[in-house]
Amino acid sequence: MKRLASVALAGIVVLAPLPAVAVDPLYQPQMERLSEILGGLYMLSPLCGDTTTDWRMQMADLMERDEPEDDRRARLAGAFNAGYEAYARFYQSCTPSAETAISRLLHEGEALSRDIHQRYAE
Repeated sequence: MKRLASVALAGIVVLAPLPAVAVDPLYQPQMERLSEILGGLYMLSPLCGDTTTDWRMQMADLMERDEPEDDRRARLAGAFNAGYEAYARFYQSCTPSAETAISRLLHEGEALSRDIHQRYAE
């Protein structure tokens, strides 16, 4: 049902439809964090020699399955890029700290994926 706005002009009431506003799904914050994690993994994993998973392709698959509108798609892509850039600022080579970061990102990403699926999958 379209929302209507009423405006009084010289005693005449005019009803005009308001533009539809997209509402984010309840899991949007978790999806943005998952996108950041995938971006971090995309940067760190090859640095430490793991080329078995294409994290960028995983992100593309995630967005394809979620079918976000343009605004949400842009925010998810932005979160992926932010995750990548955050680790690119600090890591130029594989270090024990980078390996720890990979492990933590993998565990958090797995937990988030499971949580999103259990709570919101149809």
